Amino acid sequence: MFKLISTDGSARRGELYTPHGTVQTPAFMNVGTQAAIKGGLDAADLEEIGCQIELSNTYHLHLRPGEDVIKEVGGGLHATGGLHATCGLHATGGLHGFMNWRRPILTDSGGFQVFSLAKLRKISEEGVSFSSHIDGRRIFMSPEDSIRIQSALGSDIAMAFDECVENPSTHGYVADSCMRTYRWLVRCKEELSRQSADEAVTNRGQALFGINQGGIYKDLRIEHMRRIRELDLPGYAIGGLAVGETAETMYEILEAVCPEAPEDKPRYLMGVGTPVNILEAVCRGVDLFDCVMPARNARHGHLFTGRGIINIQNKKYERDPSPVDPECGCRLCRSFSAAYLRHLFKAGELLALRLAVMHNLYFYNRLMADIRRSIEEGSFSRFMEEKKELLGKRI
Repeated sequence: MFKLISTDGSARRGELYTPHGTVQTPAFMNVGTQAAIKGGLDAADLEEIGCQIELSNTYHLHLRPGEDVIKEVGGGLHATGGLHATCGLHATGGLHGFMNWRRPILTDSGGFQVFSLAKLRKISEEGVSFSSHIDGRRIFMSPEDSIRIQSALGSDIAMAFDECVENPSTHGYVADSCMRTYRWLVRCKEELSRQSADEAVTNRGQALFGINQGGIYKDLRIEHMRRIRELDLPGYAIGGLAVGETAETMYEILEAVCPEAPEDKPRYLMGVGTPVNILEAVCRGVDLFDCVMPARNARHGHLFTGRGIINIQNKKYERDPSPVDPECGCRLCRSFSAAYLRHLFKAGELLALRLAVMHNLYFYNRLMADIRRSIEEGSFSRFMEEKKELLGKRI
């Protein structure tokens, strides 16, 4: 599943093997929550901007259109994935066919959305009952339900169902929650084994990642990682961060928990983040990232560039004939001026959103490629110091 190629300090350069191809790590997963990138990008656009792996949301796709629809229609399109020589798997249909995306997909479990979007939720040992944020109907989701949904979707990586606690929460509550999340993880592993043995399974090579929880308590984070690593899963995520705590606290948690994660398995920091967050996390040993922020910021005209973050709607760009970022190779910067993009935003044209989102996601994918290159060359520390101040600067 994962091969560690080289290291530079704690920064890691690796390859993640899936039924739909190999992901070069560290990597950023572009977030297509409802099987689409907000801003009008399709699968061909994702390939153009260098996206290696796409992330979709179990909770949202379960509510609309439903995993049964996706499995049926996606399979009916006869979309086939890549054949990986190592695992010998040929995954077909499901979410890949539905959105015509032939590269790897990760689906999150829906746990975060249940705890952040759903109203009137009630947690029990069996799972969580909640009201849909769309129409208010009552829904129950167990660890087994989450895995069954993800199995029908046919993602290459399925995330375990976990409880996302609020920060801050008491040490006692977080400790109890960690144990429940562990018990749920065991059930997820057992359910995925059952699903993968079914002849009608969408993707027999689907892998399960466990999720480390523990709030902002280092002792709980370490204990929980030690416990879940005993299950020998294909990968491990660090969840429940970037939800209100300071960046410094997040970095301290990563410093404590990453050394406890298996060295030969990928490490995924969920929901992070800014370019500076990513550099700091790579420095501490993280391999995978996802975040809606770059696409969301783009839709409001906030664009990442090699010299800092700009707001394209500022008047200073009204007559600017140069590209948004002269060093960028995305479609926007190759073809249009900053003045034109500003005009599109001011005129309310949908093309503004599309071009801006393509730019920011291209920027992130290129940043990850540069990070990988610097680790290979043994120059990551110097690269990080050179980039940190620039990438976090607002112009």
